[in-house]
Amino acid sequence: MLNETTSRTPAFVKVEGLTKRYRPDLPPVFEDISFSIQRGEFVCVIGHSGCGKSTILNILAGLDEASSGTVVMGGREISGPSLDRGVVFQNHALLPWMTVDQNIAFAVRSRHPDWSKAQVAEHGKRFLEMVGLKGAGQKKPSELSGGMKQRVGIARAFSVEPQMLLLDEPFGALDALTRGVIQDELLSICSATQQTVYMITHDVDEAILLADKIMLMSNGPHARIAEIVVNTLPRDRSRETIHHDPQFYRIRNHLVDFLVRRSKTIQEQNAQSGTLTDPLIVYPGLPDDSPPPGPDSPSDSKLRIVA
Repeated sequence: MLNETTSRTPAFVKVEGLTKRYRPDLPPVFEDISFSIQRGEFVCVIGHSGCGKSTILNILAGLDEASSGTVVMGGREISGPSLDRGVVFQNHALLPWMTVDQNIAFAVRSRHPDWSKAQVAEHGKRFLEMVGLKGAGQKKPSELSGGMKQRVGIARAFSVEPQMLLLDEPFGALDALTRGVIQDELLSICSATQQTVYMITHDVDEAILLADKIMLMSNGPHARIAEIVVNTLPRDRSRETIHHDPQFYRIRNHLVDFLVRRSKTIQEQNAQSGTLTDPLIVYPGLPDDSPPPGPDSPSDSKLRIVA
């Protein structure tokens, strides 16, 4: 079922016509990427390697530049790094000669240069406790496990109180148990702070657990956002119960089918036609006569499809 959508509230982040080309004689990695993110929304991006997911994140962070297109956050165009955007990479990027407390304090001072040492320490302690590392402040990164290092990286990013958090597969190198614990902590913190999050992941189950909507990218070169999948599961999702909901498997099957089959097909169709189409907004598994769930349904595209 196709319908026109209308914007309900102004987008907090608006990306329009983003294209990245590394050399004039080569095709663009991605082209005409357009989407919006509402304040407090958790967005996950899924796609095969080489489609430009991390490059888009780096452009949002101000660490890279697009060949064309614009990125606007909070009404201002992004033109470089800013404390308003916190980044957590696959590598924790902690300073090895500093303790955990010092690593977080280093970030806090960049946001609050006039604060006293006691104020900085108290502020950092709060976020360290949020990620379950109370008492680990005097340890150095070499004394921490991989999961603990990633928690420190998340605490450091949250400590500068960014308007948007950018996560580039932050749990990719962790074992399943540790990953699950940190996912729960991230959900809890985002719920408490109403944090806006843009996250890259290759883990379908992780995306369904965390995201309000999931953007699916076609294969590169000429990669595009092919679909925006709305998570129709209730927002109070948990790892313990999510697998008992039949809707989980409808969403999961839709995502896996895209990665296994449709992403390649869409790339081939785009290459043959040479035309650019808006991404479909998808509500997997809902009946055709079901209204879109919630008052803040995405409005990135002129079309909505209820599958």
